[in-house]
Amino acid sequence: MNKTENQKAWLFVLPVVALVAFNAVIPLMTVVNYSVQETFGDNTFFWSGVLWFEQVLHSERFHASLGRQLLFTGTILVIEIPLGVAIALTMPRKGVWLSVCLVLMALPLLIPWNVVGAMWNIFALPDIGLMGWTLNKIGFDFNFTRQPGDAWFTLIIMDVWHWTSLVVLLAYAGLSSIPDAYYQAAKIDGAGRWAIFRHIQLPKMKRVLTIALLLRFMDSFMIYTEPFVLTGGGPGNSTTLLSIDLVKIALGQFDLGPAAAMSLIYFLIILLLSWIFYTVMMRNEEQ
Repeated sequence: MNKTENQKAWLFVLPVVALVAFNAVIPLMTVVNYSVQETFGDNTFFWSGVLWFEQVLHSERFHASLGRQLLFTGTILVIEIPLGVAIALTMPRKGVWLSVCLVLMALPLLIPWNVVGAMWNIFALPDIGLMGWTLNKIGFDFNFTRQPGDAWFTLIIMDVWHWTSLVVLLAYAGLSSIPDAYYQAAKIDGAGRWAIFRHIQLPKMKRVLTIALLLRFMDSFMIYTEPFVLTGGGPGNSTTLLSIDLVKIALGQFDLGPAAAMSLIYFLIILLLSWIFYTVMMRNEEQ
């Protein structure tokens, strides 16, 4: 007996497709349009081809911003992933303290990004901020508004405080899925804590850590609000990441052509690196 397929379910999908097209495809096409044209005002456009792409790719300003972005992303991944796993391993598995730990871990994630930047801006001020005042009091010459090294330190610490909780929660979810029988077998075999972590806990966390790594990579590579509120890209251009530089070109200088070309290059870099990350991690997991 042949079954008749009901295609009416697609009617529920069409509104989603229309919404995605309106919010993503149409703006993307607008950016593509600006990236291959030049305008001198009066809404008159002239075809420029790949001129803006060549200009961006050969720009020292773009290379510097990309270098700062890669440095920032690499630094926070090296810190947040191991730190998140370490915190998850120390959390209790049951009881009231587990609820307390989960709530504390979730709190930073609930704070809006602009508020995080404003909080840390006040917290790190050298004269009245608790962290800035304390560091100066104990002998450090700390001023994130004037010294690039201090600005980078504050930016990294702020992101670690804000987003390590995400890694902790994902890692803890992976640890919670491990049956007690695995630990009982390891105890019978006399396995130590390192052996348990290496052969039981880490393999079980691979999938969630893959998700955590991809999420943190994409989020950190597209970060804008927190560093803009904290440092504004300064002092000088020392913390001007790609997103901040893009906004400066698009809105500050109103160079729509170069900004559109840069945004597309920015998008392709994120897409390519995310695909490489995912492919390598999935290949390792299969092996």
